[in-house]
Amino acid sequence: MFVRLFSFYKKVTMILNPRQRRLLDAVRQQLTVSVEELAQQLGVTPQTVRRDVKQMEEARLLARYHGGVGLPSSVENIDYSQRQVFNSEAKRRIAGAVAQQVPHGCSLLINIGTTTEEVARALGQHAGLHVVTNNLNVAAILADNPGCEVIVAGGVVRGRDRGIVGEATIDFIRQFKVDIGIIGISSIDEDGSLRDFDAREVRVAQAIIEQSREVWLVADQHKFGRKALVRLADLAQVDMLFTDAPPPPRFARVLRDAAVKVVVAA
Repeated sequence: MFVRLFSFYKKVTMILNPRQRRLLDAVRQQLTVSVEELAQQLGVTPQTVRRDVKQMEEARLLARYHGGVGLPSSVENIDYSQRQVFNSEAKRRIAGAVAQQVPHGCSLLINIGTTTEEVARALGQHAGLHVVTNNLNVAAILADNPGCEVIVAGGVVRGRDRGIVGEATIDFIRQFKVDIGIIGISSIDEDGSLRDFDAREVRVAQAIIEQSREVWLVADQHKFGRKALVRLADLAQVDMLFTDAPPPPRFARVLRDAAVKVVVAA
């Protein structure tokens, strides 16, 4: 029994090769697809696809269902260490695009997330910043910038990602009104809703939106159409979206209707 439980809960960190990234993209676009179809699209054997799918299922990036391969349940996010390495180059490009737009001397609110951590790294040379964050990783990164004042929210620290959440965090954030709130999320749904997995994290992000004169969303292309459980906000509450590829047509229409300026990182 112990062995089975250990196997179920163990964390697997996986760095995807180019074929596996294409496989994941195909599943995200089609939601459920057979092994044979994937093999045809990728130009490999079904055995290769099955081997890749098995590894990606262990990493909780994919799930096997009757009739094909799909995305895992929307109830739980993948492990934080996996998210740190997944699509990391795209996140760095997004962060660079954000840094080009952030003026020196402004005030920021930055939430939990691997992409927002990359944004913090990209702001390493900015001067006169005042940053309020509930992300200890962001705080540690920006603390190395002598031209940046870092203010850390109080609350409960989550060991898995060093995010700070809870009622005390929300009350703390509501003391501030900043120029720009920079938020990361887990999902952009087709109806224009922004979603995440943790209700406590969502409530903090909602407070950040309320206390920001402008809201900038950072999200790589894999967030489009991904399923997550908890509604955070609507695209209409966002001023700018920074991403790494042009949004799919159905999302481009939603973004246009919501008057969101889209910046595609080069």
